[in-house]
Amino acid sequence: MWILRHLAENDKGQYISPFHDIPIYADADKSVFNMVVEIPRWTNAKMEIATKDPLNPIKQDVKKGKLRYVANVFPHKGYIWNYGAIPQTWENPLHKDENTSCCGDNDPIDVCEIGNKVCSRGEVIQVKILGTLALIDEGETDWKIIAINIKDPEAANLNNIDDVRRIKPGYLEATVDWFRRYKVPDGKPENQFAFNGEFKDKDFATDVIKSTHNYWKALVIKKTDAGEISCTNTTVADSPFCCSQKSAAATVTKLPPSGTCKPLPTEVDRWFFCQ
Repeated sequence: MWILRHLAENDKGQYISPFHDIPIYADADKSVFNMVVEIPRWTNAKMEIATKDPLNPIKQDVKKGKLRYVANVFPHKGYIWNYGAIPQTWENPLHKDENTSCCGDNDPIDVCEIGNKVCSRGEVIQVKILGTLALIDEGETDWKIIAINIKDPEAANLNNIDDVRRIKPGYLEATVDWFRRYKVPDGKPENQFAFNGEFKDKDFATDVIKSTHNYWKALVIKKTDAGEISCTNTTVADSPFCCSQKSAAATVTKLPPSGTCKPLPTEVDRWFFCQ
C-alpha cells in the first residue's frame, strides 16, 4: 500500500517521489490507476506536487510571495472534488495536442475524484477513469480527468461519463462552471475549453493518460529535456536520475525544518459572485 508520510516517504519509511516513484497503475489489467491526492474536497489551499523540487514533495503554490488559495465562487466552496494527479504522467509543454492545438502544461495530469469520501492530503487512492474535460488554461492544454475511488459505494455503477450525468446530476455542469470561473476573482478572464466544454468518454481519457505516461517515460530516462523539472527518484531502475535511499535522505536532511502552522487568512472564507 502507498501511504505518503511527511510528503516524501512510503509506508515502509523509504523516501520516494510522488511524481516518479508511485506506479501509474494500481492494477493494469483492470485499468485501475493510482491517484495522489493533493487537495481534499471543500478546501481552498492550492497544493501541488512540486515538480521542480528534489523528490517532488506536495507543497502549497506561492504567487507574488503569497500562499495561493482558490476563491469561493458562488455556489462553490473551495475545490468540489478530491483533486490530485496521476503519478508517472507528464503533459509535455513541447507537444502540441492534435485535439486542442495547445501544448501541455508541464505537470502530471490532473484528476477530479468524485466519490463520497473526503480524502486526506497526500493519500494515494486507486481510481477508475470515467472521462475527461479539456481545459485551455492560459494557452496550455490542461486535461482534467474525471475518476472515482474504486472503494466508493457507487463505484460499481459508475463506468463512463454518461453514468455520472445519470447518477450525479449537475456535477459535470458544476465542474465546467468551476474551471471556467475560478480565476475570475484574481482579475483574469474566464477559462476556455476544447470540444466546446463537452466531456470526452472513458476510452478517450484513458488514451490521453497513456500518452502522458509515454511523455513521462521519455522525461525520466533523459530522452526529453527536463528543463527545470527534478526527475530525482529512488525506484525507476532504468532512469539516470535514480538515487539511493542514502542520497535521498541527504536531500531531505538539507531541507529547512517545518514551521509553525498558521491559521487560514480570513479572506479564504470570502464569497465571490460573478455574472
